[in-house]
Amino acid sequence: MGKKDANAARLPVDQYRKQIGKQDYKKTKPALRATRLKAEAKRSAPGIRDTILVLLAVLVFLLGVYAFFYLNLSTELNLDNDVD
Repeated sequence: MGKKDANAARLPVDQYRKQIGKQDYKKTKPALRATRLKAEAKRSAPGIRDTILVLLAVLVFLLGVYAFFYLNLSTELNLDNDVD
């Protein structure tokens, strides 16, 4: 009699976990494999953020090189004008 009472008073969390477990067994192997591959691809694929950071770094580098040469050439031109 005590055993029946103990089984009847399950926690809702335990019932939920059991229900989830039953649903997971219903999935076929190809469906589980596809879900796993999709999750792995999502984790390993380079995101938009990484691409934007790389492009931004290249742009900053090119801008720095351009500024360096611009400043060097502009000072040389000013020196040539002062000689006259």
